[in-house]
Amino acid sequence: MKSLIKQTFSYGESRGTIIADSTEAVAAAKLAIQKHRRQLDRYIRETPIFLCSLEPVRVGKGPIVARRMAEASEEAGVGPMAAVAGVLADLAVDAMIDSGAEVAVVENGGEASAVSNVPIDVALQAGYSLLSKRIGFRLEHFPTGLATSSGKFSHALSFGEAEAATVFAENAGLADAAATAVGNVVKGSEPTEAIRRGVRKAMAIRGVRGVFIVFEENVGQAGEVPRIIGIKEI
Repeated sequence: MKSLIKQTFSYGESRGTIIADSTEAVAAAKLAIQKHRRQLDRYIRETPIFLCSLEPVRVGKGPIVARRMAEASEEAGVGPMAAVAGVLADLAVDAMIDSGAEVAVVENGGEASAVSNVPIDVALQAGYSLLSKRIGFRLEHFPTGLATSSGKFSHALSFGEAEAATVFAENAGLADAAATAVGNVVKGSEPTEAIRRGVRKAMAIRGVRGVFIVFEENVGQAGEVPRIIGIKEI
């Protein structure tokens, strides 16, 4: 198998990593992120509630990025901006596949979308947890999306207290929105019950395949969670 290309990117508030099997695919991903981010920014200027709502917002004839965000947030019961990073990753991967890529992975702010003909390893980021960057997941079934919400170690809005609420779903936009919804309910003085609450929330969302939660060094999982692997210290 030919070697893969790995590049970082930054555009506006979007920052992350692209992995592909061709330079054309990397370029396609970057162009897609720029294009859809510009369209989203324009839509937000015209529809300010889309930016600040903590509940789903209906989108009529908006751009595809706004429509996908609205669909994901509707499934998870959260505001549409909870899906922004994941949806942008999905749209970038779509562009990579259209360019002919067989390996197309976009990580955007910790949320990832992947289509690949080889396994892809991802590390778990869970703040100061002993598990953070010590374990990860081997993705082997594609397409897939994953996202992590943290109530303690993330700049993104969360009403919960989990070190990490990682969701695996049919696409990254849904995983992003669902991780926010799950993370919001993982809190309180009873970690075991809080994790159970998060698991129930995750598995009730259509399109979610699995969930992995870390809360105060307690761990819970349900559904189809990829194989857990050890990660060398970074």
